[in-house]
Amino acid sequence: MSHLTERPEKNCLNCNAQLSGKFCHICGQENIEPKESAWHLVSHFLQDITHFDGKFFRTTGLLIRKPGFLPQRYMEGHRAGYLNPVRMYVFTSAFFFLIFFTVFSLENLREGNTLKINGVTLDKINEMDSIKFADFTRGIKKKAQGVDQPMSREEFRHFADTLPKQLIAQTRINTKYKTRSAYDSALTSGAEKDNWLERQFMYKMIGVSSKYGKNGGEFGVELSKSILHRLPQLLFVSLPLFALLLKLLYFRRKKFYYVDHAVFSIHFYIFVFISMLVSFGLDKLNARLHWGALDVVSGLVIAANFFYLYKAMRYFYSQRRGKTILKFLLLNLLSMLLMLVLFTFFILFSFFTI
Repeated sequence: MSHLTERPEKNCLNCNAQLSGKFCHICGQENIEPKESAWHLVSHFLQDITHFDGKFFRTTGLLIRKPGFLPQRYMEGHRAGYLNPVRMYVFTSAFFFLIFFTVFSLENLREGNTLKINGVTLDKINEMDSIKFADFTRGIKKKAQGVDQPMSREEFRHFADTLPKQLIAQTRINTKYKTRSAYDSALTSGAEKDNWLERQFMYKMIGVSSKYGKNGGEFGVELSKSILHRLPQLLFVSLPLFALLLKLLYFRRKKFYYVDHAVFSIHFYIFVFISMLVSFGLDKLNARLHWGALDVVSGLVIAANFFYLYKAMRYFYSQRRGKTILKFLLLNLLSMLLMLVLFTFFILFSFFTI
């Protein structure tokens, strides 16, 4: 609620409805003086932020501690005390993919701490003492140039920086036909009897071959980037389909409408985003500290998604343990098939659109 002065007039400035209190019963706008100071503007902003933060952290705590509780409360009509699930999904997914694309982008996967040379990461190579470093780089130089001598630190850094480009440049894409007209001639003559999908694939490969030539690895990089940046769309499309699977599994439970399954799915997806962020953080920490226990903890965090889904289904749908386990297994099987189909579709879509 604002601390600004209430207007003496009893009409809403937003929709012009007649008011019987401080808030409009039509649009909800507060009936206050439209002119405000800079301090009021700043204080209103701070109130909104703290209000959002308070709801967010309270909702997140309940989401993690009590699987299935929030969708149950939402279905019962208890909504004012919790963050709206759609708003929370948008916020957590945006934050998740911001971190994902910043820390785990394709470019970062090429950097020193992940690139391996002869099975050894650059971090480990750079930490070698002079004797081990000389022995290691002597083998690299002998293999690459036929020269039995070590590299200097500066020479090795240059080699490591250019290695990804060298690997990409060595990849070639060859097609049976060099031009579309040559392929069309083969189709017309009956030498090729491809169906519509096979023809479209060949047309695309001919275009890729002519565009990238011998540097075909760049096409693989561009395709990987395109698929990577479509992951948010893939998950967004999978969410209503996941809810549909729940609707099919619980079709006899007439009190659950499709929107109830959708709200349940949204909360589960939010938990997955949070657990994946924790897992990513543990993996990055382990890359620096090299503690084997962190790998185990990270694996347990991922496995917690399955346990969480089971507990949420048990609480929200209130069925016996045996039925819940059976539907849990069916849901996971159908979900894997669904994600496989969606991922295949997105790969093909990326392939034909880049």
